[in-house]
Amino acid sequence: MALRELKVCLLGDTGVGKSSIVWRFVEDSFDPNINPTIGASFMTKTVQYQNELHKFLIWDTAGQERFRALAPMYYRGSAAAIIVYDITKEETFSTLKNWVKELRQHGPPNIVVAIAGNKCDLNDVREVMEKDAKDYADSIHAIFVETSAKNAININELFIEISRRIPSTDTNPPCSGKGFKLRRQPSVTKRSCC
Repeated sequence: MALRELKVCLLGDTGVGKSSIVWRFVEDSFDPNINPTIGASFMTKTVQYQNELHKFLIWDTAGQERFRALAPMYYRGSAAAIIVYDITKEETFSTLKNWVKELRQHGPPNIVVAIAGNKCDLNDVREVMEKDAKDYADSIHAIFVETSAKNAININELFIEISRRIPSTDTNPPCSGKGFKLRRQPSVTKRSCC
């Protein structure tokens, strides 16, 4: 089975739950007292998707403003970016649009973008309507999902959808008729006279 390494970065304001999403996905655990990320943290998880193994190389970036300049270092070369906002804080959704703009300007042209509205378990204090976020995601051709790292809602589904959107690698590209094929020459036994 083929193994593909897929670099994924998480972007978004501090406190929206980026690290909690990663921990829920990789370790299937939740810590309500998780410390803010300094710079970035890195974790991996390999999952089977169809006839491939996808090894997610996950960069969880810090959301604090002082670390913002480091973000391009993490999304360069990424197959996907998950931009997270907190459904209970309207300003985190507004900031998300700036992350998208920066990603479109400086990120890889074919990057898969996912928007995750985290903390959907706190629906009673919601400030961002699901329809508004979904409409925005649709307008930029991004994956949209509401998640709860606390209650393990839509975390695995988020990564499955990323796997689904990553272009497949065609191991046998069609021959275009140009160029040439290298063939191994049959070995010839050399004889020496000495």
